[in-house]
Amino acid sequence: MIQDLLVYALYIAYAIGVLMTFGTVLTWVERKQAAVMADRIGANRAYVRLPFTQVKLVWWGLFHGLADGLKMLVKEDFKPRTYDWYAYAVAPWVVFTPVLLVFAVVPFGGILDPGRLFPSLAGWFGDRTYPLQIARLDAGLLIVFAFSGITIIGAMLAGWSSANKFSMLGGLRAGSQMISYELVMGLTVLGLVLIYGTVDLGVMVQKQSGTVLGFLPAWGVFYQPFAATLFLTAAIAENKRIPFDLPEAESELIAGYYTEYSAMKMGLFMFAEFIEIAIIGALFTTLFLGGYNLPYMNDSGFAFPGGHTVAMSHGWVVVTQLVVFLVKILLVCSFQILIRWSLPRFRYDQVLSFAWKFMLPLALANLVATAVLVWSHQGSVT
Repeated sequence: MIQDLLVYALYIAYAIGVLMTFGTVLTWVERKQAAVMADRIGANRAYVRLPFTQVKLVWWGLFHGLADGLKMLVKEDFKPRTYDWYAYAVAPWVVFTPVLLVFAVVPFGGILDPGRLFPSLAGWFGDRTYPLQIARLDAGLLIVFAFSGITIIGAMLAGWSSANKFSMLGGLRAGSQMISYELVMGLTVLGLVLIYGTVDLGVMVQKQSGTVLGFLPAWGVFYQPFAATLFLTAAIAENKRIPFDLPEAESELIAGYYTEYSAMKMGLFMFAEFIEIAIIGALFTTLFLGGYNLPYMNDSGFAFPGGHTVAMSHGWVVVTQLVVFLVKILLVCSFQILIRWSLPRFRYDQVLSFAWKFMLPLALANLVATAVLVWSHQGSVT
């Protein structure tokens, strides 16, 4: 129906806008946060001059990201001799596109009722309601890992097709590192799958809307605090961020698997990394921080312990859920950037040993302990 097409077209536009905005803003956040931590001023030179005046809008360096994007768009696109020109050209898109697609299965709000939100359109929409999620799939969590695994192929294609030994070494490092930590990520979320009994991200968020022990939010981080730590660590490593940035390690490999890329092709690799920071924040928020939920909030407002309620209109509930979800993502993203400027880089043998000899056994132990606890709880209930 035309109503469904309109709503989901708006969802897709919203998702792309959010991710592109996060990708742009996080470049500024990384520079400014690094400057604050190093007691520096940070980016503050790029500006926009108001026409016919001497007024310069600096805005704390926000225009630096726009200047970088413009520079990448207009600079020369150098094309080296490669083993495979097609693989060289398509590799940036194989890395960039799946990062965007992951957001399609992430719920960014509750239920949207267009008829209640816009009473003048109630007759056209009827009683249709829509979850604030582009693709409501039963296997949502599996889709996340399927799409994220495609980026491994893109990094290795870029390294192999560039006919550069530094690129090839970076591609090999990227492939082995991403595969290793992807396995750890998968094992960490299996504990949540056992607890919630589903891989549907929408259902997982709904089951985090209650409370634990009468006062704690029923968020995944309180059920699986150990898994939350492992998941975030593995996700940062899978995104190849410091202290796990060995595939790119500028001081060792120039720029790793995209050494031979320039202009917007290089920009796609770098932009995908910043968007993936936001995707990691969205997934961590969805799995462990209750998604768009606030404690004691439901689709009609707030219901506090003791019977006290605060009613909210449908429009305010939708807006609150959208804002809460974005704020949680921003906080997780800021924490990732804080780690990036706090820790030194590992050696490559340490990176893989950390995955296989330390994190993997811990993830398995957490999974076994969770399975035993869930089984014993079910046995005591029956």
